[in-house]
Amino acid sequence: VHGDSGEVWGSTAPARLTVTFFRRKPGHLLLPGRTLCGEVVVADIGIPSTVLTSIAPQQWSNSPALWGDRFPWPRLDGHKYDRGDSLILGGAVMTGAARMAALAARRVGSGLVSIAAAREAVPIYASGQPGTIVQPLDAWKDLLADARRNAVLVGPGAGTGEATRAAVLAALQAGKAMVLDADAITSFADDRARLLEKLNDRCVLTPHEGEFHRLFASAPGGKLARTRAAAREAGAVVLLKGPDTVIAAPDGRAAINFNAPPTLATAGSGDVLAGLILGLTAQGMAAFDAACAAAWLHGDAAAAFGAGLIAEDVLNELPAAIARLSGRRPTGRRPSIA
Repeated sequence: VHGDSGEVWGSTAPARLTVTFFRRKPGHLLLPGRTLCGEVVVADIGIPSTVLTSIAPQQWSNSPALWGDRFPWPRLDGHKYDRGDSLILGGAVMTGAARMAALAARRVGSGLVSIAAAREAVPIYASGQPGTIVQPLDAWKDLLADARRNAVLVGPGAGTGEATRAAVLAALQAGKAMVLDADAITSFADDRARLLEKLNDRCVLTPHEGEFHRLFASAPGGKLARTRAAAREAGAVVLLKGPDTVIAAPDGRAAINFNAPPTLATAGSGDVLAGLILGLTAQGMAAFDAACAAAWLHGDAAAAFGAGLIAEDVLNELPAAIARLSGRRPTGRRPSIA
C-alpha cells in the first residue's frame, strides 16, 4: 500500500494492526489503504517533533487542531451583520436542496440567509423555515449588489444550463465569496475555461467524483494529488467528496477528512455540507479553513446520530457537534476577584 496515496501496488492482505512511526501517512487515511490498515498505532521511536519544522508539511489529517483557533465564534458585542449575510440560488424543482443548505448555514452561524428562487417556487420556499429570507430570482443582480451579502452558494437543486452559469458568473463578478456545488459545477462541463478563469481563492468547489471529472483531468498519484492539481489549476479551494474527502488549497495545502461515517452516503448530505461552508465563509473564515471545518462538523454530527441517518438528521445534530467543538477551546479562565 503506497504511503502517499493509499493505492495498492500489486496485492496486499488486510491487516489487523498497522504500526507506523512519527506520524500517520496519507495512505493510512486515503482509500483503499484506510480499509486495509485495521487499527493504526503511531509508535514513538525517538524522532523529535521539531523535525516537522524542517519538513514544513503541507498536508494534515483534518481536525480542529488545524483550524479551530480561527473558527468564528459569536462575540458578545456582535450583531447579525457581523456574522455574514448568505445568499443561495434556489431551484424551481428540487427545492429541498437549497432549503437544507440554508438551514445548515444558519445553524453554523450565518447572521442572515436568503434564498432567491423563481417566482413560481417562492411560495414553496416561503412556507418552510420562517427564519430564511425568500426573494424572487429575477432580483438576483440586485441582491448581489448589496455589499452586506458577502457569500453565495450556487448548485444544490439549481438545475443545469445557461441560467445557472450566468448566476455563478454574476456572483463572481460581484466579488462575493462563493461555494459551487452539484449543478453549478456540471453546468460548466462544456465550458470549463470560462469558469476557471473567473475563480479565485475565496471560492470553494465541492464536487463528487463524477462532477470532478467533468471539470478536471486526472493527475497521477491518487486522490490527494488529483485534488491538489485541481485546486492549483482553478486557483480555488477544491473539496473532493467521498469517504476520504480531500480538501486542497491552490497554494498546495491539503487536508484529509477521516471522521465521516458511511451513513453520510445519502441524498441531501452534500447540500448540508455546502451550506456549512457557505455559513462559515459568510462569517469571514478563509475558504480552506471553512471547507475543513465544515467537513469535520458534517462528519461529527453524522457519527453522533448513528444508524438510520438521513440528511435532515445531520442538521438536527449540528448544535451538539458545534457544542463539542466549543468544548475543545482553551477557556482562558483566570482566578476570580473579589
